[in-house]
Amino acid sequence: MRLYHIAVIPGDGIGKEVVPNALRVLNTLADAHGGFAFRFTEYPWSCDYYVKHGKMMPDDGLDILASFDAIFLGAIGNPKLVPDHISLWGLLLKIRREFEQTINLRPARYFKGLQSPLVHPNDFNLIVVRENSEGEYSEIGGRIHKGDDEIAIQNAIFTRKAAEGAMRFAFDLAKRRRGHVTSATKSNGIFHTMPFWDEVFKEVANDYPDVQTASYHIDALSAFFVTRPEIFDVVVASNLFGDILTDLGGAIMGSIGIAPSANINVNGKYPSMFEPVHGSAPDIYGQGIANPIGQIWSGKMMLDHLGETESGQKLMDVIEGVIADGIKTRDIGGAMTTKAVTDEICRRLKAL
Repeated sequence: MRLYHIAVIPGDGIGKEVVPNALRVLNTLADAHGGFAFRFTEYPWSCDYYVKHGKMMPDDGLDILASFDAIFLGAIGNPKLVPDHISLWGLLLKIRREFEQTINLRPARYFKGLQSPLVHPNDFNLIVVRENSEGEYSEIGGRIHKGDDEIAIQNAIFTRKAAEGAMRFAFDLAKRRRGHVTSATKSNGIFHTMPFWDEVFKEVANDYPDVQTASYHIDALSAFFVTRPEIFDVVVASNLFGDILTDLGGAIMGSIGIAPSANINVNGKYPSMFEPVHGSAPDIYGQGIANPIGQIWSGKMMLDHLGETESGQKLMDVIEGVIADGIKTRDIGGAMTTKAVTDEICRRLKAL
């Protein structure tokens, strides 16, 4: 029996609702189909924790998390209690950076039964590989002066190691999918970093002669996500471009509430972290109507990362079937509660 030790951080708002339901799904899958089991250890690190302790996680929080096989995160943020830049940099981004989770994966696909805003969604199925450690989200910069002379400087940092690492990850992933990688760039407007990105992309592509490639400027690429999403397989992008494209990916699916993500540590030194794309949604917290699909699909990505790909596919098949049959929460046109959707997923997993 393979036993996986998972650190669980429900976080804030609806994270505290969808995470327990997703854990119930993962345990049901493990119990029904055997071969592996989970040991979940929960940590209350959140904005509420910050109010009590003056920090988003204890000083030895990373040391605690380092021993786990993976981290399962809900949602972080409650701006009424803690400013977003403090909550995110004190927990989510701290884990991503210090655990060298240099790759962020976010899939987007068409679901039968989910109303896409696209007139012709054409059964798209794509995944964005986002460089997750540097780029436009570097901490280098500052502000000087006041009043009319005030200046803010933000430096984008692109290293060959990180850019090439994201690109090779994308090409390796494409070889297991449909064999195509698209690069997001803006070398016609950003003078230094984007031509550098293009050069590295061309060099990496030479090592993958069996994988087809394309490169689009981010403005055109964003438009193609809306007009022709079916042409994309794997898209590789810098930190900022990847962040924007993946929210757009959630939108063209029909709801960011079902979108999952994975923060991958590629060297095996630290655990990877899995979380939905949606936020903590404090406006609906406590009503029992939050969509659990994003958290559950993130669990599927965690299964794949742990090597349980067969079970992960079973879970994906059930998710697709539940949505197609109209068993949905209010945000995607249904009338079911968080618990009711989860109950049906568990029932179908047991019946497989």
